[in-house]
Amino acid sequence: MAQFGCGGPRCTCLVTAGPGVVVTGNGSAGAPYVVEAGVAPVSCDDVRPCLSAGPGATYDPDTGVIGAEPTVVEAGDRVTVTGDGTPADPYVVAADPVSCDDVRPCFSAGPGATYDPDTGVIGAERTVVEAGTNVTVTGDGTAADPYVVNSAGGDGVATSVEGGDGVTVTGAGTVTDPYVVSAEPPVTGCGLTGDGTAGAPLAVATAAWPYDCPPEDSGTVVVCDTDGVLRGEPRGQVSFVSYSETRDYPDLEVPTGTTPTDVDTPFTLEVTNPDPCLPALVLVEREADVDFDLPVGAGAGYAQDTDEMVYLRNTGTTAIQDTHVQTTKLYQHTLSLAPGATATVNFPVRLSRGAGGATYNRIQVFIRALLISQ
Repeated sequence: MAQFGCGGPRCTCLVTAGPGVVVTGNGSAGAPYVVEAGVAPVSCDDVRPCLSAGPGATYDPDTGVIGAEPTVVEAGDRVTVTGDGTPADPYVVAADPVSCDDVRPCFSAGPGATYDPDTGVIGAERTVVEAGTNVTVTGDGTAADPYVVNSAGGDGVATSVEGGDGVTVTGAGTVTDPYVVSAEPPVTGCGLTGDGTAGAPLAVATAAWPYDCPPEDSGTVVVCDTDGVLRGEPRGQVSFVSYSETRDYPDLEVPTGTTPTDVDTPFTLEVTNPDPCLPALVLVEREADVDFDLPVGAGAGYAQDTDEMVYLRNTGTTAIQDTHVQTTKLYQHTLSLAPGATATVNFPVRLSRGAGGATYNRIQVFIRALLISQ
């Protein structure tokens, strides 16, 4: 302490104890100051400002009194609360008793039951059993006297069971000899096998498939008609139609070009498939014949469509009158003509390569169609 102006045998510095602190010694080497805390008592005024009240508690900083806020319990509908919540007189929460008047409106009677909301009495409706034809009913339906239903009527007539077509009835209708109703096995004819039982059901008698192709791909269809008769697919049909026409001309000049040229409207034939069930393949045969007059050195030709069929030339020394050659062609006109449908077969006869004054005076055609339904 001498560094700060203290001299002599003790220090002249002043050390004062504050609240809760004790100072001893005089600051000399032999009796240095000793500062101690906690020895002096803490006053209530020092502690009380450090505390405050939280939820459910009370605190008075002037007196230091700490208390608990009382729990509040209120009674709701149909509930009572007694006591003040202390250990000596705790709260007691009790439910009010339920009265019959409160409960009875909650119930009502359903099928087979009765209910009186004024008295609360629940009962069961009595089952009613009435006797029908050839039946008698005795008893009142109670446990002591239950209903007894018998099959014999009041006139004593017993139940009668008769067998109809294909049915047999045996027995007398009693407990020891009851009625037994049995079906007679059906009588089968051609095309059916089995007797109609579970072990041998009725079935169509079929033969083995003798072909290499699977029946699922190539087999025909068998159906039952409106008369209950099995029928196969319709048979195919073959039909034929023919047409012929001749047209005369006043010695007209044959076209000179090398490309066949129309000299008249085409000849036509309407072909109708007469089969009501199956489509038809249509094969057509066409014939043409043209009469030419050919002076010396003249030439002429004719074609079916664009196919030149005949070319004639006069290489002699005299004129040729009404020379002609008849040609024919066969081709597939329609692969599948629908049942009842109609197709038009056109036949244009065309002329070409007329030279040297060649003329024509007649064209004759034949159109024949073969229809094969399949």
